[in-house]
Amino acid sequence: MAAKTKNTVPASAPSSGLTKWAFRALLLAAVYVICSILDGIKERWYVLDPTSLNVLAKSAIAANPGNPAGMIEHIVSNLTQTYDSSVIRFNTDSSEWVFNNAGGAMGAMYIIHASITEYLIIFGTPLGTEGHSGIHTADDYFNILVGEQWAFRPGALEMERYLPGDVHHLPRGVVKQYKMHEGCFALEYARGWIPLMLPFGYADALTSTLDFPTLFWTSYNTGREMILNLLRGKI
Repeated sequence: MAAKTKNTVPASAPSSGLTKWAFRALLLAAVYVICSILDGIKERWYVLDPTSLNVLAKSAIAANPGNPAGMIEHIVSNLTQTYDSSVIRFNTDSSEWVFNNAGGAMGAMYIIHASITEYLIIFGTPLGTEGHSGIHTADDYFNILVGEQWAFRPGALEMERYLPGDVHHLPRGVVKQYKMHEGCFALEYARGWIPLMLPFGYADALTSTLDFPTLFWTSYNTGREMILNLLRGKI
């Protein structure tokens, strides 16, 4: 009668499992180090700056009082004349407005510039809206052109109020409730890791509005501008 053989687990199985975990840990550590290095040098890829953009917003307001369309034309014209088109691209087609639903707030935006580390848009609504600011990997500078914006942080007992010409700086990692009171338009500038902000901009469309045509055009316009800027060497 033949002897029964026992099924045995290869002796190398436990060490193989440990090797996989060690590899994953090393991979995560490498990704963390690379991201930390890139985050430390991202300033070298900025072309725009918050102070100059606030000066530009104020000059647009002064030149076109009560006329948002004139303000936008003033801003875009100034940017294209100030910056070399071989260094940074601006989208001059101001007809490319799309709805934007994010954090429960709804408005429309026109993308003037989008790259990996910066974006510049006109955002607003004549109807008024409010919602959550989102938590972002970029600093956000909201230059009020028309109307008012109100904001609030947990624990504050009084609201923040921003009028035309004011800039509302939302540092990265900071969250607020905000309201664009009775209609407001602003020149919004963000600097940091812009692609990581996109999930916040898409979440409402994917889970609530299901406005897929708007989602397509938002993705198309953003992707086109980022690629055309990358081709200029603008990260």
